[in-house]
Amino acid sequence: MVLGEDGERLAASLADRLDAVTFTDLTTDQVTARLIDAVVDWAEQRGWRVYRRASSVLPLPPPMSAQQSVLDVACARPDGPPVVVEVDHGTRRRTWEKLLAEADAGRIPLWVRWGTGRFTAPPPPIRMVTCEVSRRPDPTGRGAVHSRSPRADKLPPAHSAVRVGAVAAVELPLPPPESPDVED
Repeated sequence: MVLGEDGERLAASLADRLDAVTFTDLTTDQVTARLIDAVVDWAEQRGWRVYRRASSVLPLPPPMSAQQSVLDVACARPDGPPVVVEVDHGTRRRTWEKLLAEADAGRIPLWVRWGTGRFTAPPPPIRMVTCEVSRRPDPTGRGAVHSRSPRADKLPPAHSAVRVGAVAAVELPLPPPESPDVED
């Protein structure tokens, strides 16, 4: 399988998994943690080895350039190249740099981007998986809280493919039904 196709397939699979994630009134850190847990579950269900906060190939910027950046989730697969996943609520150039460096090292980079829906597409070969949430002020006055309800905009199930024949037009309003003759 071509790496690009594998990345597209994995992004679609992860998107399907994240569509099932719901929550109410979580902080930014709690939403990120919930989504990381969902990514870990998704990968473990495939039988992959999963590493949280795995070392990236990209070093930290100076003055800490002797240390490596970390990835939210890294996955070792027996049937393909490793998969790396970053989960963010904002668009950061550093995230893109990290994922591009991972792609250059032969890994499939997935970026889970969550928020209210203003998502900036990353450069290829990074695959973005979006997770829209609603946001409102925290009732306690400490920032904002986020919620996610089940997706209501999924396509309806497919119906039968039986073709309907020609239909005769009926003039409206319909005439009242005729009463049956009653015999004595």
